[in-house]
Amino acid sequence: QVQLVESGGGLVQPGGSLSLSCAASGFTLDDYAIAWFRQTPGKEREGVACIRSTDGKKFYQDSVKGRFTIVRVHDKNTVYLHMFSLRPEDTAVYYCAAGSLSSWSPSDYGYWGQGTQVTVSL
Repeated sequence: QVQLVESGGGLVQPGGSLSLSCAASGFTLDDYAIAWFRQTPGKEREGVACIRSTDGKKFYQDSVKGRFTIVRVHDKNTVYLHMFSLRPEDTAVYYCAAGSLSSWSPSDYGYWGQGTQVTVSL
């Protein structure tokens, strides 16, 4: 069974850090482009970080550049999103996704996790 399971969300104060994990089962993450998306109510899903399958090159949205890091750990078949200097505007449900093409378009990703809530607030 192909599955992506996220964990690690929660409540954090502004300026704090949080790490999300995305564990895969039923397939090998190395064979796919992996991206983290986030979504808030009434808004479209936004890609924030992506790692390409072919060469491991990483891409970040400008809004998170320098603050978020995507890491793929082969032995654990898991991808992490390490988030630093968090801001209230980072509050969202975060999803990991796997697809054949590294892009910011959700339609390019065929496998999705269930999402994990990240709330940045005092």
